[in-house]
Order: sequence, then structure tokens, then C-alpha cells
Amino acid sequence: MRRSFTAVLERNAVFKSDFATEPYESAWASEARWFVRVLEIVPGAALHITAQVSPDGLFWCDAGQTLVLKAPGMSSFALRDFGHWLRLNATLKGAPVKLHIYLALKE
Repeated sequence: MRRSFTAVLERNAVFKSDFATEPYESAWASEARWFVRVLEIVPGAALHITAQVSPDGLFWCDAGQTLVLKAPGMSSFALRDFGHWLRLNATLKGAPVKLHIYLALKE
């Protein structure tokens, strides 16, 4: 049986400006899947989310494409071959947004 773990990084969090999630050490995992649930967002606002990777949890680079969220709902994307540390980097254009963010890891 493969090992798996889901981390809840944000729950009912309200963001009013750009942010990055706390770094998450994930060297043991071979697969990662991000889940972002937008609970509230003002019409016309947009949240741009990009996964980032790091060898040490200090210095970061983008990994993959940017997800653009403009309405309430759940979105997800997967990562493979990502190294040791993961986080999300987010740019908020417009009004505040209320979110849940999960990181699911699988060996």
C-alpha cells in the first residue's frame, strides 16, 4: 500500500493581498496534488496561483502553469518530480478572497 498524507494549509482564510503558503517539506512523496477551494470572491476579482518548488525551503522557483480563479468552487492540479519543498504563490487582483488550501501527497 502506498503512503499518503493530506495537509490542510489554510481553512476559511481571508486574503486581502498577495501571499505565499507556508513551505511544506515533501521529499518523501513522488506525487503532489493541490486543492484550492474559493469560498468567497467579489465579481471581477481574480486569484492567480502558481506552485513553487525549493531545494531548501528558502529559495523558490515556479513549477508549472498558473491557475486563475475568478469564482467560488474547487480547483486542483498535480505535480510530479518536484524536489524537496512545496508551496503556493498567489497574486490577488481585486478584492479579498476567502479560501481553503490543501496539499495531498502520495508516495
